Amino acid sequence: MARQWRIEYEGALYHVFSRGNEKRDIVSEEKDYVLFLNTLGQMANRFDVEVHAYVVMQNHYHILLKTKKANLSKSMQWFGTTYTRRYNSRHSRSGHLFQGRFKSIVVEDNHYLLRLSCYIHRNPLRAGLVKRLVDYPWSSYLAYGYGKAHRNWLSTDLILSQFKGSEKHRAYRGMVQKYSRGIRRIPEDIRYGLFLGSKEFIDRIKSEYLSGDAHADILKQRQMSGESDAKELADEVASVLGCKMEEFQKTKRITKSAKDHRDLILYLLWEMGRYKGRKIGDLFGLGYSAVSRRAAMTRERIDRDKTFKREYKRIKSIIKL
Repeated sequence: MARQWRIEYEGALYHVFSRGNEKRDIVSEEKDYVLFLNTLGQMANRFDVEVHAYVVMQNHYHILLKTKKANLSKSMQWFGTTYTRRYNSRHSRSGHLFQGRFKSIVVEDNHYLLRLSCYIHRNPLRAGLVKRLVDYPWSSYLAYGYGKAHRNWLSTDLILSQFKGSEKHRAYRGMVQKYSRGIRRIPEDIRYGLFLGSKEFIDRIKSEYLSGDAHADILKQRQMSGESDAKELADEVASVLGCKMEEFQKTKRITKSAKDHRDLILYLLWEMGRYKGRKIGDLFGLGYSAVSRRAAMTRERIDRDKTFKREYKRIKSIIKL
């Protein structure tokens, strides 16, 4: 089976993330958090990787890192395999710990980097684990927001250098608070599911590091090769569901069945990462904020409603998303 592209080059900056297999825990107790971070530090030293930000959650993680060599896959493969082996040994278990291969997004080294670090650090707050980020010890936020002592493999200079003056930690705390709402837009700014950056940056990376024909059965490569259009894809999904896109714009009052169809189509478009909220909203007569709300509600429903989840998976299998 073909795999999605991995964009690797010297000096590349990535947002790397993964979750537990079947959304299960990747850490079970405090010693596991320590083990995770120790393994991450060993990976950084072993493969000459700079770690700029991180957060370890119960069933997933986010890491912002820079590869001095073109070795992201080798680095993260070693990390995933090593941590899984150590975790399994501690808990007398076997088998996979993470859900498939890790995901990675190439990040432009400018204000996108700062915004993304804020997004990563606010994970515990969004998950309701703490009321104040200062109370969560398993992220790099304390080093950024308060200048606390941190692990020697964590590199904070690149992000903090974007602040002028002597009170950079205070400024960073203010930035995290300022982006409490704005950073929710980060998923909307991810292009093709592969990049977070300006159009100029994306065009350059595509030109220099991507070559060959896209595999038609890989979503992100289909998107990159320009094979899908939002309206055409929405019409295709609607056809499978036995409805038409026009009925969603005729009236604000639609039946429950029609609303379910609308939300499925909307979420599938949003999940692709190619189309911005306003583009999706135009298809349904909805505003940007309404699209974000509907996408979040649909994701929650997929997680808790087995029947709705089966329909979601059925549609994805039919149209090869």
